[in-house]
Amino acid sequence: MSDDEPGPRRPNYPLHAGLFLLTLLTTTAQGAFSLHGWPIQRLADGLSYSLPLMAILVCHELGHYFAARLHGVPATLPYFIPIPPPIGLLGTMGAVIVQTPTQDRKKLIDIGAAGPLAGLLVAIPVLLYGLAHSEVRALADGGLQEGNSLLYAAMKWAVKGEWLPGGGRDVILHPTAWAGWAGLFVTMLNLLPIGQLDGGHVATAYFGDRYGKVAAILHGALLALAVGVMATVYVSARAQMTGPSGPGAMSPGDIAFQAAAVWLVWFGLMFLMKRMSEGRYHPPVGLVPLPRSRVVLFWVVCVSFVLTFMPVPLRRGYRPADGSPRSAPASHVHAP
Repeated sequence: MSDDEPGPRRPNYPLHAGLFLLTLLTTTAQGAFSLHGWPIQRLADGLSYSLPLMAILVCHELGHYFAARLHGVPATLPYFIPIPPPIGLLGTMGAVIVQTPTQDRKKLIDIGAAGPLAGLLVAIPVLLYGLAHSEVRALADGGLQEGNSLLYAAMKWAVKGEWLPGGGRDVILHPTAWAGWAGLFVTMLNLLPIGQLDGGHVATAYFGDRYGKVAAILHGALLALAVGVMATVYVSARAQMTGPSGPGAMSPGDIAFQAAAVWLVWFGLMFLMKRMSEGRYHPPVGLVPLPRSRVVLFWVVCVSFVLTFMPVPLRRGYRPADGSPRSAPASHVHAP
């Protein structure tokens, strides 16, 4: 579809507003659920999680929207996707905008990069604030351990003065820190350089249509990554867990599968997206190469992806063989 073809229809403002408010409700409920468990109580306690998370998501989507409008590419307002607790861990699957595809590589890279970079600019101060209000404690058995990236580890060091997790301790996240971490996680997923994710738009804008073959290789690499994570976590869990497990405890296989699940899900989603796009990972683009300024932007996006990449975004904890909590993760969030 070319830039002069009809774009998305006129915005349905009640629908956009309704989805936004419903997502605010489900993320607030998720924040309260993370603090107090089920049944959900003291709903207002979840606002310290939901408000910063929604701010990150809004800035991400508006980055796309305003970049598209600046270039004259028709685009809708964001459609937020609510997910009620206890389904999932974030209370939302993010948001999407619908835009007219463009073959202009300069426009494509601007629109693709604007969202994750805008969201990241909000997620970093949110996470710094949250980490400043988080405690470093000895890790308990059986909880969730959020994944480390280069950026997240460096921010924990900058705020807490030590590389964490380490020495049997880690940051037990304040709800606002959990929202900031979720912002890094969402940024990382969107920057995967495959298909019609933001990273796929950026990579296609830089390399052109020949990038389709590379995207196919990277798509397969998601499955290889899932298998690698599953094997690594399984071996580690089996070696370090104590003998008999208590009621409801997860087996090493369960822990390993859960750790790899995000990559299995995205491998499947990329397959579906390709099938829905006539067997292509990305619509075709023009032959005009990017100007130097957009080449710089491409490398900024690459660095952002490397800094936010988490090989194991989430995993369930286990007790080491010596019975100590040294490498067993605690719950990801604590009450403010």
